[in-house]
Amino acid sequence: MLLDGVMLLWFLQVAIAVVFVAVDIQRTPEATVMKWGFVVVTAFSGLFGALLYVLSCREPLPGTHEQYVAAKWRQVVGSTMHCVAGDGIGILAAAVITYAVGVQPWVDLVVEYVLGFLFGWMVFQALFMKSMFGSYRESMKKTFIAELLSMNAVMGGMTAVMIPWMTNTMPHPSPTGPTFWFIMSIALCAGFLVALPMNWWLVDRGLKHGMLTVRHDKPVPLAAGIALAGATLADGPGAGHAGHATEQHAMEQHAAGAGAPAAAEGHDHHSMEPRVGRAQLAVMTLVSFLVLAAGVVVAGVFGHLVM
Repeated sequence: MLLDGVMLLWFLQVAIAVVFVAVDIQRTPEATVMKWGFVVVTAFSGLFGALLYVLSCREPLPGTHEQYVAAKWRQVVGSTMHCVAGDGIGILAAAVITYAVGVQPWVDLVVEYVLGFLFGWMVFQALFMKSMFGSYRESMKKTFIAELLSMNAVMGGMTAVMIPWMTNTMPHPSPTGPTFWFIMSIALCAGFLVALPMNWWLVDRGLKHGMLTVRHDKPVPLAAGIALAGATLADGPGAGHAGHATEQHAMEQHAAGAGAPAAAEGHDHHSMEPRVGRAQLAVMTLVSFLVLAAGVVVAGVFGHLVM
């Protein structure tokens, strides 16, 4: 079958991409949780994830990571990747469980949403970022709303692809076969794309971080000085400031609501506080649930929520 050939090529390119990212990212001065996030995203998106890593996170020259990841679009890619990696693990685990139990598609959808959100929020966000906020409870409190908005967008994009494809494929794809994982991979890619605009807004308003730069007191090479000097001349006085951050310092920057990587620019903590009012946040929360609802509507029209 044509689909079998497509899946074979897909999984081959995924394997190559994962090996490349897993090996290469060890040399990138990025926070550990973000490194794992890129590997996870590449595991279901293949060369697409590897390309995102190279273009948004991989240090082009030694010592230039701070300046390289300062671009807002790179911050947004990092934010979206972090969210989709955490949510995706929970969603995939839930999909395997619901298949084993045997439930209606709409029940499967609810379980995937709940477990995906809980894992993305309580583990990938709150637990891995606990040191930023001083306690796990405070970390859960500070990351809840951003994770909710992003998760709604991810699940909206996934649902519109996953439910129609899964429910119209007979027999129903099993987690023991490649078709199940191929469909879930494509659905997660769709979720990533749908979540990008929402994460752009969250990063722009200081509600989420993007990339981080983690160095351990290593000297900045000449290449970094040249790059940062060029950026300073291009942007004006005070625009760029080279620096070195331990992982803990990078986490402290995120706790302040940083939209830029630690030590990349000379902002004080006050300027990094979330910049959004309650009314605007309420509107965007509504928008996120509308995106989720749109995905469910598409799933119901082109697929089967009840079998």
